[in-house]
Amino acid sequence: MKINIGIPEEERSAISESLKKLLADTYTLYQKTHSYHWNVTGPMFQTLHLLFMTQYTELWNAIDPIAERIRSLGYYAPMGGWEFAKYSSITEDKEVPKAKEMIQHLVEGNEAVIRTARAAYAPAEKGNDQATLDLLTQRLDVHEKTAWMLRSLLEE
Repeated sequence: MKINIGIPEEERSAISESLKKLLADTYTLYQKTHSYHWNVTGPMFQTLHLLFMTQYTELWNAIDPIAERIRSLGYYAPMGGWEFAKYSSITEDKEVPKAKEMIQHLVEGNEAVIRTARAAYAPAEKGNDQATLDLLTQRLDVHEKTAWMLRSLLEE
């Protein structure tokens, strides 16, 4: 069925591709944060365990709106781990890092999501896609604040 929402197909496609990258980064960061919640140890255990739970819950709640925006534009959201790996700029850990390394990895992960969201602005602006621009602004706000808070934990 033809979609006529005021955004040409070529621009909808470009926006959708940028959102697939955002979804993949968000999902990968969610998984990383959740696994850190399970596996953190050391003197900051309680603080980090609760902080990571707050962060992975927020990420989990962000996944659906991003995927639904892709669908609203007329495209399918990524279907599985192989597709998320294809689109994501965030690498998975091969072993459980120490608590301080977890924090550093999450700073890097949030900064990766920030870069991905910023890169999605150009196609969304070109398509005059206010809904996607609003979604991107919300995600930037969350990830910039999260990165700042995590960086603050690394200061001595």
